[in-house]
Amino acid sequence: QVQLVESGGGLVQPGGSLRLSCAASESILSFSRMRWHRQAPGKERELVASITTGGVPTYADFVKGRFAISRDNAKNTVYLQMNNLKPEDTANYYCNALYYNNRELWGQGTQVTVSS
Repeated sequence: QVQLVESGGGLVQPGGSLRLSCAASESILSFSRMRWHRQAPGKERELVASITTGGVPTYADFVKGRFAISRDNAKNTVYLQMNNLKPEDTANYYCNALYYNNRELWGQGTQVTVSS
């Protein structure tokens, strides 16, 4: 069974940085795009960033200029570099892979807490 495993979450002070990783158990070239979502307590899950097979990124407005999504096809891993973190970025971050037939795969999530 194909799996996505996130890592890199933790507690960070406002203004700090974290890098999340999402490792897939199969080639990420199998997916049309890979995405990071997040869900804060009491809120709906929201899309944070997406990257195509060709490496083209897109971002939600609330992270533009602060977050960067990237991929390493050789390592079957997608990253989310998060800089200048704010308390409102506190959430559980989920990796998501979209197959070409629109079937989706989700990871278990990694918690990011931004607090002083």
